[in-house]
Amino acid sequence: MSKKYNICVLGATGMVGREMIKVLEERDFPIDKFLPLASERTAGQKVTFKGKEYTVEKAKPESFEGMEIGLFSAGAKISAVLAPEAAKRGCVVIDNTSHFRMDPNVPLIVPEVNPQAIKRHKGIIANPNCSTAQMVLPLKPIYDAVGIERLVISTFQSTSGWGKEAIAEMYEQTKTLLADPKAKITPKYIFKQIAFNVVPQIDQFTDNGYTKEELKMVNETRKIFEDDSIQVTATCVRVPVAIGHSECVNVKTKKKIAIDEVRRLIAAMPTCKVVDDPAKGVYPTPIDSAGKNETFVGRIREDISQENGIEMWIVADNLRRGAALNAVLIAEKVIQN
Repeated sequence: MSKKYNICVLGATGMVGREMIKVLEERDFPIDKFLPLASERTAGQKVTFKGKEYTVEKAKPESFEGMEIGLFSAGAKISAVLAPEAAKRGCVVIDNTSHFRMDPNVPLIVPEVNPQAIKRHKGIIANPNCSTAQMVLPLKPIYDAVGIERLVISTFQSTSGWGKEAIAEMYEQTKTLLADPKAKITPKYIFKQIAFNVVPQIDQFTDNGYTKEELKMVNETRKIFEDDSIQVTATCVRVPVAIGHSECVNVKTKKKIAIDEVRRLIAAMPTCKVVDDPAKGVYPTPIDSAGKNETFVGRIREDISQENGIEMWIVADNLRRGAALNAVLIAEKVIQN
């Protein structure tokens, strides 16, 4: 591609921002000018892109003058203020925060699933929640083949989904408890002790007893498929894993489909990889996904409790596949269009 683009990364010092920079470099995105941005708190730090060191600048509306694409991952409050400013200046914003995801005027995109919706953008495109993004990939060919009536989801989400401070907290708690199993743990970032434990709360609870994370999965799935008839329920759990979200997904389809056909359809889906031979101990775990672009799917089997039921286990690197790679793939589609 001969044309090159001016691109900025807002939130360049964070875990997802740094991963975005790595993915841009790995995929050799056609960049003319590269501009790393952050909030006042971390501006001034250094990042490296294609062997060159850059000083991260403080983001302000004027930062987006001359920028053509902006990858945003600096928090919903910052996106709420700066994304419209960037779009007003002709910069197409691909926003990784929750702020715009359910805005009816903003397309919510997983490029392998609903690329046609990108053309509807008015300057801002939303990146889904990482747990939603990895799930809809293997569900897409099933939806197209036989329809989906209902999804029952249980997630097992890594601490990196809550930021680098949460990972550090997990390691520190583990170190403390290995030295003294009776030590008192006072959580700071995750709601309960995460070392040697699981926590059935991600984000805040809402009035109906679901957390915001769980409702994201419900609402975002329907928006991506453009189908409000899909019944979705989710329980999202934080587990003591550094990188990689895992999901147990129960699918009730509208029509019967053979399990071998399900495996074939998922295997043919771009960026999906079937890892499914339990008799030989072959199935994906989060550690297998770290640093990988693929979404791994295993334990694919018929649900013996209901008609037209399928069970599957879905694993992906939440920072990369669920966030950074998805944003860069959207950017690639934008410049193709």
